[in-house]
Amino acid sequence: MISTWSEWKRYPRAGRGENIEAPISPGLFEVRYAGTGALHSFEAVDNVAQALALLPVGSKSWFSRRETRSVPDLEYRTCATSSKADAKAAAQRMIGRRETYMGGAA
Repeated sequence: MISTWSEWKRYPRAGRGENIEAPISPGLFEVRYAGTGALHSFEAVDNVAQALALLPVGSKSWFSRRETRSVPDLEYRTCATSSKADAKAAAQRMIGRRETYMGGAA
């Protein structure tokens, strides 16, 4: 069973004390660039909050913990499901619909 998507939220920036607001359960997440709406990441996972927290969004220097370039302005939304299998099935349906739409637009 799939619930509805959350509202888009600004992805937290390191060092600002901001938190990710996401379910600690199986589900889907989508991350996009705020300025353009272009897709950054989309995945079906066992733990949505953990996956978003571990998502690589910036690059780090080999010699320092500081970021070598600015972190992109990202937004995310989440959708909880009852199991990872449900999340994968929902993701496949969404990918199929997107491909059908893009195929018709070309």
